[in-house]
Amino acid sequence: MSKRIYYRGPGAVVTDELFILRGTPLKSYAVRDLRNVGVMRSSSAPASPTAVLMVAAGTVAAVGAGWTLLEPPTAYAIGLLAVLVPLICAVPSMLRRGGRGWELHAIYRGSDVVLYASFEEREFNQVKRALRRAIENARPPERGLDLAVA
Repeated sequence: MSKRIYYRGPGAVVTDELFILRGTPLKSYAVRDLRNVGVMRSSSAPASPTAVLMVAAGTVAAVGAGWTLLEPPTAYAIGLLAVLVPLICAVPSMLRRGGRGWELHAIYRGSDVVLYASFEEREFNQVKRALRRAIENARPPERGLDLAVA
């Protein structure tokens, strides 16, 4: 069988025989052994409340320690920063809408695997389409189609 390449990109290579996931470690799957290939949406992780609280507590502690040493306008500015820094860190990650990614799942030799995952929809669809073509072309031909009827 020839080594036909359906897709070659930074994250994966799809040939007529193998699906290769580039990364550390390099993973490869035989196309003929993939079953029940499907697409799932992955969810993004929200901002960690612990990290936000730690940043807020550290900022408030620093402002509290320096409050008596500073003039009122400077102290007010630093107090404002103590409130804004945690908000600036937390709010964008909590409001992020486009953080969901796409995943290709399959059963490979009896075990569930994630073949490929990406946040870029265009790249994901290219890999998905290439894998679909590789699977369709890896199927054995249907019997009886090459027989002539007299």
